[in-house]
Amino acid sequence: MTTRLEGTLKREITIDGAPYTLTIDTAGLKLVPKGRRKGYELEWSAFVSGDAALAAALNATMASAPLPAQPTTKAKPRKAPVKGSRK
Repeated sequence: MTTRLEGTLKREITIDGAPYTLTIDTAGLKLVPKGRRKGYELEWSAFVSGDAALAAALNATMASAPLPAQPTTKAKPRKAPVKGSRK
C-alpha cells in the first residue's frame, strides 16, 4: 500500500557535480540549484496528460529556467585608509 502525499518532500541531489534541491508536493515537482529560489517546475497534470503536453511543458520550463549556478569568487576586503596620511 502506498502513502498519500499530503505534505512537501525535499531532497538534495547532485547533478554533474552541482547540488540541487528536489521538492515534491501535491501540485508537482520543482528542481532548484541549491541556494537559489528559481528553478525547473513541472505540474503533475502536465506530467500525466501525454507526451505532447509534457514536451510543451518541459520546453516552456527550460525557456524560463535560470542559468546553471556558477562558482562565485569572494571579493577581497578593502583596507580602510589610515587617518592623517593625506596632505
